[in-house]
Amino acid sequence: MAAAPGPLEIPSAASRSIRAQNIVPRLQHGRYTGHGPTRVSQIPNSLLRERDKTAKWNGIPHLVQKLYTNSQPNNDGLLLCHGILKEIAPLLSMEAMAFVTEDGKGAQESKFPNTHVFDLFGGVDLLVEILMRPTLAPQKKKQKMSEDLIKDCLSILYNTCICVSTDGVTKRLSERNDFVLFLFTLMTNKKTFLQTATLIEDILGVKKEMIQLEDIPNLANLVASFDQQQLANFCRILSVTISELDTGNDDKHTLLAKNAQQKKSAGPSRAEINQVTLLNIPGFIERLCKLATRKVSETTGTSNFLQELEEWYAWLDNALVLDALMHMATEEADQSSSTESADESVLAANQLRSRLPQSMKIMHEIMYKVEVLYVLCVLLMGRQRNQVHKMLAEFRLIPGLNNLFDKLIWRKHSTNHVLHGQNQICDCSPEISLKIQFLRLLQSFSDHHENRYLLLNSQELNELSAISLKANIPEVDAVVNTDRSLICDGKKGLLTRLLQVMKKEPAESSFRFWQARAVESFLRGVTSYADQMFLLKRGLLEHILFCIIDSECKSRDVLQSYFDLLGELMKFNIDAFKRFNKYVNTEEKFQIFLNQINSSLVDSNMLVRCIVLSLDRFESQTDAVKVAEVISQCCLLSYISRVENRLSFLFRLINIIQVQTLTQENVSCLNTSLVILMLARRKGKLPFYLNALREKELCEKYPGFLLNNFHSLLRFWQEHYLNKDKDSTCLENSSCISFSYWKETVSLLLCPDRTAPCAIISYIDEVYMNIDKDFSED
Repeated sequence: MAAAPGPLEIPSAASRSIRAQNIVPRLQHGRYTGHGPTRVSQIPNSLLRERDKTAKWNGIPHLVQKLYTNSQPNNDGLLLCHGILKEIAPLLSMEAMAFVTEDGKGAQESKFPNTHVFDLFGGVDLLVEILMRPTLAPQKKKQKMSEDLIKDCLSILYNTCICVSTDGVTKRLSERNDFVLFLFTLMTNKKTFLQTATLIEDILGVKKEMIQLEDIPNLANLVASFDQQQLANFCRILSVTISELDTGNDDKHTLLAKNAQQKKSAGPSRAEINQVTLLNIPGFIERLCKLATRKVSETTGTSNFLQELEEWYAWLDNALVLDALMHMATEEADQSSSTESADESVLAANQLRSRLPQSMKIMHEIMYKVEVLYVLCVLLMGRQRNQVHKMLAEFRLIPGLNNLFDKLIWRKHSTNHVLHGQNQICDCSPEISLKIQFLRLLQSFSDHHENRYLLLNSQELNELSAISLKANIPEVDAVVNTDRSLICDGKKGLLTRLLQVMKKEPAESSFRFWQARAVESFLRGVTSYADQMFLLKRGLLEHILFCIIDSECKSRDVLQSYFDLLGELMKFNIDAFKRFNKYVNTEEKFQIFLNQINSSLVDSNMLVRCIVLSLDRFESQTDAVKVAEVISQCCLLSYISRVENRLSFLFRLINIIQVQTLTQENVSCLNTSLVILMLARRKGKLPFYLNALREKELCEKYPGFLLNNFHSLLRFWQEHYLNKDKDSTCLENSSCISFSYWKETVSLLLCPDRTAPCAIISYIDEVYMNIDKDFSED
C-alpha cells in the first residue's frame, strides 16, 4: 500500500492555506472529496500544536501523527506504536465507559470529544492498516505484531465504534469486507479472541449485506480451535449470519410482499447457505448440544443471589464482557510481584477479582446457553430441519435439558414480566432470555415432527399406549418407533415439567405466551386422541379456561396462544367438549368466554375452526342419538350448530382481512372461512351461504364489497398455496380435509361462469363487479 505524503511533502502554499482554525473543515473536505489533506500526517506539526491548545484535543492528533510515522512498513517502530497506543487508549476508554454506564442516552459527538478527534484525524483507518499490514506485505518483509499490540488496536477500535455514531465508524468498517473477514482470522488467538469477537459482533450488527460464512478462511479449523467458552461466544456472532434479515418495515411482513420478494430471489438466501455451511462443520452440532446441556455448580447461599444478579446485570450487556471479567477473576496475577504491581490497571484488576460474586458462574453459564439455544432454534426452523432434528436427538439434547430444568432453566419465578410476542427481540435479563429461548426451542423441536415424543419419559410413553388401548384405537406410529434410549429419564419428562410450571405461572407472567406455544406445538400435526387425553388428564383444559374466563386475561398475545392451544386440545375430542361444559357451567361464564372470542377474531379464529370441524365430525358419526345428546348438552357445540352463528363468524372473518393486509398471523382467518364453506359444500349448502353473504352486504348497504374482497382473497390463496414450494400438509393436518378438496372448492368459488350456483360472481351485481383488479399492484 503506497504511503500517504508526510508533513514535509506539503507545498509551502498549501501549508499557508491550512490555517490553525480551519484544520477540521479541511480534513473533512479532503475525506469526502479526495482533494486536500485526508489524514493527520499531511498537516504540519506546528499547526497541530497551535490548534491543540485552543481546541483541547489532548494531544491526540499529534499522537496519531507519531503512530502513523512509526507504523510505516519502512520503519521498525511497532514497539514504539504500542507505547503510543498506551497513551491514546485511556483517553478513549474513559469515554467508552461513560457511554456504557449512561446507556448511550443522548449520545452526541460533543460528549465524546477525544474519540471524535481520534477518528477525525484518521486514527481508525490507521489502526485498520496496522492490523492488516502483515497480510498485505510480501512474505519476506512481514513484521511480527505482538499480541498486546493487536489487542490494543482492537480495543481502541471497539471503543471508537461505541462512541462515534453507528452511521460513522461502525458502518464504515462494515463496508470493508476484506477487514471483516480478516477479523475472523484473529479469533484463533486466545489472547485476542474477546476483543475480536466483540468488534465483529458490533460490525455485523450494522452490515447491510450478510457475510458468507464459507468465505471465512479455514472456518472448520477455526471452530475446531475454539474451547467451549469461545464456541458459545461465537454463537453470538453466528446468530447474525444465520437469521433472515428483518427489514423493519411492516409492509415487508405482508404475505404479498414476501411472495414478491421470493419471486425476485433466485435460490436459497445467504442465511440458508450459512446454515448449511455450519452443519457441514464436523462435530459442530454435537459440541453445541454439550454446551446447552452442561451442568453448573450450585451457588453457595442464595439469599443475596437475585440482588447480585440485578446489580451486575445493570451494566453487563453481553456474555463477552462477562468473559473478560471471568478471565480476570481466574487468571494468575503474573504482574503482582513485579515493579508494575502498583500500576493503576493492575490495582483495578485486583479489586475486580475481589468483588466478583460466586453467582457470576451461574450467570456466565446462563448467558452462554441463551446464545447456543438461539442458534439451535434457528437451525431447527431452517430448510435442513430433518438433518438438525436427527442430530439433536442423537446427541440427547432433550434429556439433557430435562436434567437442567429445575436447577437452572426454571429454578425461580422472574420478577420482570415484559411480554414478548413471537417476532419480538428479547432485550431483558439473562434469566428471562434463557427461559424464552428454551421455550422457543421446544416449540420448534415439537412442531409437526415425530421426535416430539422425546419430551416424554418411558412411563409417559407407556401411558400414551395405554390410552390408545383403552380407546380401542391404533397407537401412533411415532410413539411405537420412538427410540427409548433418547427419551427423557427421571420421574418426569420435559413436557410434564413444562405443564407443572405453566399451571403455577403468575397471571401477568411474560412466559405464558411461550409456554402455551410450546405445548401447542406438541399437539400440532395429525390429531392424536392419546396426546390430547395425556394433557387433559393433567388438567390443562381447566387451567386454560380459568385463565380465559376467571382471570379474564387481557393480553392479546397470551389469549391467542390459549385459543390456539385450546383448539388443538379439543379438536374431534368429545371428552374434551364434555370437560369444557363441566367447567363452563353457567351462562355468565359462557358469555365471558364468547366475549373473549369475539373481542379479536384474528386471535380466536383457530378455535372457531376447531369447533366447526369437530361439530361436523360428531354429526357424521353413526351414533346419531348419542351425538345429538352431547351437542344439546354442550353449550359450545350447541352455539356453533346454529347456522346464523356460523354465518356471523364467516361474515366477520372475510371482512377483517384484505389481500394487502394478509400476514402469516391473520391468513388463518381466510383458511377458517374456507373451512366453513367447504363443510357447507359437503352438505350441498354452499349457494345458501353465498347468498347469505350477499344479503348481509345489502343489509349493511355495501353491495359487492364483501364478495369482491373474498374473490380477491381466494385468487391470492391460489397464488400463495399452489406455489410448488408451499407445504400443504399443514392445511390437511389441521382440518383433516384433503388438499385436493381445498383446491376444488376454491376453483368452484372462483368459477368465471355467472350461471354457476357456487361461483362468487353469480352473487355480485354487474354494476358492483370489481374482480379483475390486480391486487399485486396495490
